[in-house]
Amino acid sequence: MTVQRQQTFLESTPFFRWYNGLPLKRRRTILGYMFIMPFILGFLFWFLIPALVAANLTLQKWNLITPARYVGFENFETLVSDPILGQSLKATFLFSAISVPLGLVFAFFLASLINSKVRGIAIFRTIYFLPSIVPAVANAILWAWLFNTEFGLINFFIRALGGPKIAWLQDPDWVLFAFVILTIWGVGNSMIIFLAGLQGIPEIYYEAAEIDGAGRWAKLWYVTLPVMSPVIFFNLVIGFINSFQIFVSALLITNGGPQNSTLFLVLYIYRTAFQSGKMGYAAVLSWLLFFILMGMSLLVFRYIGSRVYYENPGD
Repeated sequence: MTVQRQQTFLESTPFFRWYNGLPLKRRRTILGYMFIMPFILGFLFWFLIPALVAANLTLQKWNLITPARYVGFENFETLVSDPILGQSLKATFLFSAISVPLGLVFAFFLASLINSKVRGIAIFRTIYFLPSIVPAVANAILWAWLFNTEFGLINFFIRALGGPKIAWLQDPDWVLFAFVILTIWGVGNSMIIFLAGLQGIPEIYYEAAEIDGAGRWAKLWYVTLPVMSPVIFFNLVIGFINSFQIFVSALLITNGGPQNSTLFLVLYIYRTAFQSGKMGYAAVLSWLLFFILMGMSLLVFRYIGSRVYYENPGD
């Protein structure tokens, strides 16, 4: 069937006859809704309906096998008296507080390096970005070997330099730093966003700063950082959200140990739901995670977002 025949066939259908008979404004509205329909359906089926189901589960007791039973606010009472939850929140907040700032600094440093106009810089950009696209399972297996106490590569170099052998994954005082190192290793996405921001700074700003006698650090502090503040703010918010959702590496490398020092909140939700069979309580924990992220986002927008510099705030 030729294109002309297809067009003639479509125009002869009842829908197109009805559509062509509508006013232009109404047709544009319908066309707009058709374009945003994939997002609406995704929001409906992948967020709104699961959120409503999770809200209903907070009042239920269900182990995935027997029928759900209404228990009222029993799950919320468990939330208040749960001793493991405190340890899980402590590990999650501590990991986030350390990994996010260090990750931002390291990503910005790498972006500044690969923003240089030198020969072969594309190769270095690829090398620095590759760790961020390594599959999560392969990444966890790789770092489990690197941090191995007896034959890991990291301890090999430490002992070669005369240092002591460190039980990275068995010592509660060290294991969190191991996960911070693992996270910083994969800052490629933030690095690329920083790089795009750096390349978008007009050279005229630096030329004006040089005329005023500004040195390298002055240009960084008074030109680069203010202009880059929207990009820094974006990476900060995304970094906090991602840090609170660390799961695969914690599950595969330490499974929450030792002594629950890496039992991050998402891992604890997974254990509660699929290992302990407490879907109702897991739903309460999920909503707790949601409100923590929402509260932290509001605080960040309130106290840090107001300090962000926008070149054209009125546009």
